[in-house]
Amino acid sequence: MMAVVSGVEDFVLTGARIAGPDGLIDSGWISVAGELITGIGSGPAPAGRRIDVSGSLIVPGFIDTHCHGGGGGSFSTTDPAEASNAIAAHRRHGTTTLLASLVSDPVPVLNSQVGALTELVEDGDLAGIHLEGPFIAKSRCGAHDPGALREPDTDTVDALLQAGKGHVRMVTLAPELHGGIKAVRQLSESGVLVAIGHTDGVEEQIRPAIDAGATVATHLFNGMRPLHHREPGPIGAMLDDERVTIELICDLVHVHPTVLRLAAKHAGLGRTVLITDAMSATDAADGTYTLGRLDVDVTAGVATLASNGSLAGSTLTMDVAFRNLVTGAGLSITDAVRATSGRPAELLDLTGTTGSLTPGLRADLVVLNDELRPVRVLRRGTWIDGVAASK
Repeated sequence: MMAVVSGVEDFVLTGARIAGPDGLIDSGWISVAGELITGIGSGPAPAGRRIDVSGSLIVPGFIDTHCHGGGGGSFSTTDPAEASNAIAAHRRHGTTTLLASLVSDPVPVLNSQVGALTELVEDGDLAGIHLEGPFIAKSRCGAHDPGALREPDTDTVDALLQAGKGHVRMVTLAPELHGGIKAVRQLSESGVLVAIGHTDGVEEQIRPAIDAGATVATHLFNGMRPLHHREPGPIGAMLDDERVTIELICDLVHVHPTVLRLAAKHAGLGRTVLITDAMSATDAADGTYTLGRLDVDVTAGVATLASNGSLAGSTLTMDVAFRNLVTGAGLSITDAVRATSGRPAELLDLTGTTGSLTPGLRADLVVLNDELRPVRVLRRGTWIDGVAASK
């Protein structure tokens, strides 16, 4: 049995296979002091209180850049306690860094939700806020309320950014909307990541948005015009452009394993990010929930709109996404680490803080068993309570 550690202490994890910054290390060790990693290596471990984790794989803490909730709680709320419940649910599955994603709502409602979440960003519980809408296409709105959608304009974009007090890190929009390209420039010049998603745009409408500063593809394949050999649309344009990082929902429901593998291999390690797109039903029982203003039925962990059966987010956690990429899509552990930690850290400009098991960075790590299921999660040098090997 692994020793249980509570609070921030100094110790050395020994005997594990470690996904280090330069590759896998067999029979390795990691030393932790306070909130930071102080060393990593193989062979004899340094002096200090040792915790034997032989037979385990240690990977960097997961970073989820697109998540709507979990544990019965949603980020589309003005109640910080509800949002905190969602954060806690994902931490138990190894997510040590998280963006809170909001679905489309009327702008006054979004302003209130964004304002409430800023407290959690300032406390360090969230890495920022992601607005998935309301500037998206009705024809590809998925689980977004069509009545809440609108075209972007300068004043509305500015109001949302002001409500976030500098903590809105990403905005998803459909660039073919009137004012779309102008909004891309406005957001990009404000230091916000611009993602293209929920779009019915053709390639000729997508490429100008990339030129204007859009750098992320929101859950590629889902919520967008499909790829066609005579009209590549957003999928072809964004996969083809080296400036665009692609999000993939790796639950093996939203995207077939073969398509996941094709996209990840084409985009490569520098452009692939796994996300959950998780909703409140994540790490909770099946039943009826809401996503924004819409009712969602969850059966056997698959979330669909009650009105028409369309997929409505997921109940995915990042540990399962990691495992699915390796065992379901056939990519390597190194590739999975890059897609769940390294590239997301680069995207959020956090490489000087987290995203790899590098001395001087935060002690954010996940201890996985031989089935790649988490048995321990360390965040900023503190063990997270309630972690158990996920099903």
